Amino acid sequence: MPADALARQNNDPGFANVWDELTWRGLVAVSTDAAALKELLGGPPITYYCGFDPTAPSLHLGNLVQLLTMRRLQLAGHRPLGLVGGSTGLVGDPRPSAERTLNTKETVAEWVGYLRGQIERFLSFEGESAARMVNNLDWTAPMSAIDFLRDIGKHYRVGTMLKKEAVSARLNSDAGISYTEFSYQILQGLDYLELYRSYGCVLQTGGSDQWGNLTSGTDLIHRVEGVGVHAIGTPLITNSDGTKFGKSEGNAIWLDPSMTSPYAMYQFWLNTLDADVIERLKIFTFLPRTEIERLEQAVAEEPFRREAQRRLADEVTSLVHGRDAADAVIAASSALFGQGDLSVLDPAVLSSALREIPHAAAGEWSTVAQLMVETGLSSSLGDARRAIAQGGVHLNNRKVSDEAQTLEGSALPGRVAVLRRGKRTLAGIFLE
Repeated sequence: MPADALARQNNDPGFANVWDELTWRGLVAVSTDAAALKELLGGPPITYYCGFDPTAPSLHLGNLVQLLTMRRLQLAGHRPLGLVGGSTGLVGDPRPSAERTLNTKETVAEWVGYLRGQIERFLSFEGESAARMVNNLDWTAPMSAIDFLRDIGKHYRVGTMLKKEAVSARLNSDAGISYTEFSYQILQGLDYLELYRSYGCVLQTGGSDQWGNLTSGTDLIHRVEGVGVHAIGTPLITNSDGTKFGKSEGNAIWLDPSMTSPYAMYQFWLNTLDADVIERLKIFTFLPRTEIERLEQAVAEEPFRREAQRRLADEVTSLVHGRDAADAVIAASSALFGQGDLSVLDPAVLSSALREIPHAAAGEWSTVAQLMVETGLSSSLGDARRAIAQGGVHLNNRKVSDEAQTLEGSALPGRVAVLRRGKRTLAGIFLE
């Protein structure tokens, strides 16, 4: 989390115990003993962890749920361990559908560095609740296969392992499951045991789809150390219309700005359905309960203003990319739809925004009518000319009145131009 956004976060004064806040925000889908967890989190500081496997060069919105949950616990005074899976990333947790493609050791090591940098931005490494970063390759790499089987594998029962949801799904599929992925839950259990022994870690958080892996660790510690530790599984988030959350036209929404631009992220949140926006505000922002309840009332009474969506998009984009980036994309979003001066926008922000919408490359002598067809704003030249004659076409927010008008002299900083038909239909032009 950028420093400016990190500094703005505070505990919600409406909750005396962070457990109550987590449950109000809908962040507890499944857990070990709820009463014991509430008492634990309301007492002296504890150490907890969440793990992230480097299966891609960036984290995504599903991981953001975990990062923000870690931050909420840290704000309550507890000490986080951010684990990057340098070893588990070499194996891959079982997917319900098919075996993962194994990445090279060099690729995984490179991605470990990327993910570590992203995780560090969401935690504070100062003060009494300072975070630590750990890599499970540090304790698995020196362990021999014989030691792993004798010291760790001995405590696992195959029958119990077969009942884990991901394993069971694969066993009943045509793909089956390899011993490599079958053993993943043992590696994750080893992580929890190691962190318990080294740091006194007594809580692990993760997605509810990882519950079998989370309890692998709690069970192992109970068997080996004879103590009880805890786990919290956050819900898998889906949209109210049944579509998969965190996808935009089939692509994941990444936290790396080179993979998902700040503008694209802002627009993703801005397009949240009314039925989903309050749940998203609870999970993905640090807004207090009173403000979220006010926004809930605004959605009910004046949904057309989309105040909750705009606040959600602003808050999350700022959390992930920083206040300056959020301000820049908000200005670009307004200007693109005729509510600002396009010429004063940051060229890089404007260019990235235009790449998210239909766009084309053209020379200065291309006509507006031709480009409307090329970008899909019009179905034909005749349609484009009629739209121009009716006054419904704008180039860089200036009305086009001549069907023969070209792009000559219309380049904005960054050598781009913006075509708009009506109030909401846009296309970008990149001048050659």
